[in-house]
Amino acid sequence: MIEVEKLEKNYGPARALKGISFDVQRGDVLGFLGPNGAGKSTTMKVLSGYLLPTGGRASIDNLDVVKDSLEVRRRIGYLPESTPLYTEMLVLDYLRFVGRIRGVTANRLKAAVDRVVDLCGLRAVTGKNILELSKGYKQRVGLAQAMIHEPDVLILDEPTSGLDPNQIVEVRSLIMRLGEQHTVILSTHYLQEVEASCSRVIIVSQGEIVADDTCANLVSEVSVGAVQARISGAGEQVSQGIAASMPGATIEEIGRDGDYGCYRISGLDVSAQAGLAEVVVRNGWSLAEIKPERASLEDVFRKLTLEASRRAGDA
Repeated sequence: MIEVEKLEKNYGPARALKGISFDVQRGDVLGFLGPNGAGKSTTMKVLSGYLLPTGGRASIDNLDVVKDSLEVRRRIGYLPESTPLYTEMLVLDYLRFVGRIRGVTANRLKAAVDRVVDLCGLRAVTGKNILELSKGYKQRVGLAQAMIHEPDVLILDEPTSGLDPNQIVEVRSLIMRLGEQHTVILSTHYLQEVEASCSRVIIVSQGEIVADDTCANLVSEVSVGAVQARISGAGEQVSQGIAASMPGATIEEIGRDGDYGCYRISGLDVSAQAGLAEVVVRNGWSLAEIKPERASLEDVFRKLTLEASRRAGDA
């Protein structure tokens, strides 16, 4: 559905995109991640026809975003990072206006407006002036305008910016439902959002792709160098005993479960982790459980982007 090949974008001497390539299949929900200035919004602006690339090419549904710009824009819904709205209009009038300029026919317009009003939870504010709305409701109006013409592709740049926790959960659920019928590219700084709703993740840093895989695969490849263990015995005694037997280990008691303390033990390599059971037995304690601590998408993000920054600094 989306093909990007050696895409470049320069702003004068600054290289925002350095020849990135990826594709997105129909029905995918792609999380597009990166630190500020990594090239996320630039990529989305090129795909939406808002910016011309410096080099390379991009296409949507086999239509070139430069040569077939108008036809591409008919097939996408775009929510920029800063939602542009006509704030002097009523919500209902604005959505009708967007529907008409998006080519929704008169006999379908009411149904199209009703659909996005219900999807985005706007029923209570349709008669209000957009200027009067909270930032969260303005963001919902932005989502509604992006979807009113039922596009094949949705490009959402920070769609939950400014929403409260309950609204974020609602929008996350909406994005998951949209992924059943649309191809979605989602840029966000809320990594839990990506883990919950995206089938695939691309991480960009310094204008280059540093990871492209599913969340599960990315997380499985990163070790945080820590284990969690449930060990019987007095907490202070266990902590001191492990520290004495395993130099370099950092022990933190994170809870109690009856006679067992729950400990997080970090600073161990894999071979040292295996020796933890021997330390427990030697001290006469009981070991109920030991498991490697699972990395999070945040751990992956920090590791890859910091490595990319260091490489760029060395260069």
